[in-house]
Amino acid sequence: MSRPTKPTTKSTTAIGYIRVSTDKQADHGISLEAQQAKLTAYAQLYDIELVDVIVDAGVSAKTLDRPGLQRALGMLRRGQANALLVAKLDRLTRNVKDLGALVEDYFSSANITLLSVADNIDTRTAAGRLVLNVLGSVAQWERETISERTAEALAHKREQGQRTSLHAPYGFQIAEDGKTLVPDGTEQALVCSIREARSLGLSQRAIVTDLGRQGFRTRKGTPLSLMQVQRIMQHAQIV
Repeated sequence: MSRPTKPTTKSTTAIGYIRVSTDKQADHGISLEAQQAKLTAYAQLYDIELVDVIVDAGVSAKTLDRPGLQRALGMLRRGQANALLVAKLDRLTRNVKDLGALVEDYFSSANITLLSVADNIDTRTAAGRLVLNVLGSVAQWERETISERTAEALAHKREQGQRTSLHAPYGFQIAEDGKTLVPDGTEQALVCSIREARSLGLSQRAIVTDLGRQGFRTRKGTPLSLMQVQRIMQHAQIV
């Protein structure tokens, strides 16, 4: 893929935007310092005036409601720059819907440009806009695939009687090996009581009262609340 050409109609003034979700990302070459170095080098190479570099540190890309990003977009709206420069597209967003909103609201006209160093994206060209949309779709597909695989792995662990979190689900305790789940007699009896009461048509509030009458308590020994019983019913798939 060829590198973007320098603009011929007007000079480019850009706002740099950099983001990391966690400190661990520094190990993968996307630390704040690494991103800023890439933006600076890119701006120098293509004669872009970098008017500001805005940072979102420890912030997820799941939403566009980020302090740094909103500040950068505000500067673009006020005409303080005519381009947004990022080191990689996923620093801006990982969601196709959010990407589409940004393109529609900011980067679909000739007034504001999106530039991405690693992806060679320059929305001043039709090819750049096409690449932007394709990469956005691939990024979301990858994220959804990982989510599906994680869900399948957790389901397999549950089928094997292994825990899937730091805490045992209600009705079970963690065995001495630290990973296997074993049934808890008292909690299993409570679940059975809820299931029986529900089959008799009792409301959730009536079930809470009935459990208290039978002497059931939380793991801490306190009376069961309606919300706690609702969570147990949800986990046990009692409707």
